[in-house]
Amino acid sequence: MTAREEILGRVRAAIGRQPSNDIARDYRATTQDGLTEFLNRLAHYDARVIQTTEAELEATVATTLAERSARDIIAPAGVPGGWLTTVNQIKDTPPLGNDALDAADGVVTTCALAIAQTGTIVLDGGPGMGRRALTLLPDYHLCVVRTEQIVPSVPEALARLKPTSPLTFISGPSATVDIEMVRVKGVHGPRTLDVILVAAHE
Repeated sequence: MTAREEILGRVRAAIGRQPSNDIARDYRATTQDGLTEFLNRLAHYDARVIQTTEAELEATVATTLAERSARDIIAPAGVPGGWLTTVNQIKDTPPLGNDALDAADGVVTTCALAIAQTGTIVLDGGPGMGRRALTLLPDYHLCVVRTEQIVPSVPEALARLKPTSPLTFISGPSATVDIEMVRVKGVHGPRTLDVILVAAHE
């Protein structure tokens, strides 16, 4: 027996003694109502939630933007035109420069899905979401989430998302903590996040 064969034999023997690779998947379960858990997480992150219905959605968007005194709003391709009839819609075609993004009052988007367990909203660059910079540079973000888009946990979310998409995970307004544990908002994204939660059709 050669040295190589002896080493490989030892490796095979060691691998053969390893325990089963079966992994428990109990973490997929959630013990709370998904909607309640999602709302609680958003409140913890200081994000404002406005609940509405499909019939009242356009009026709710208009009211929410007016309350924020937001007039110049970036509208990614795919955002319904009826949502922004009371404001100046800024299109991203051709792509806006960083100065223009920073100067806007905010951005309105849809989302790919939301995660109850972490209070996270996920954008994937699809219709109504646009490229990542659109939600990172403006100081205000209004996102429309439908209750049927809420999944219980992170594994369920990852199973539904396309890994090659430009995924952005948003858990509340942008914030960080300095060395003295003072929370600072707006470091790497919007300081203000509003979520309009649209009830599922009955």
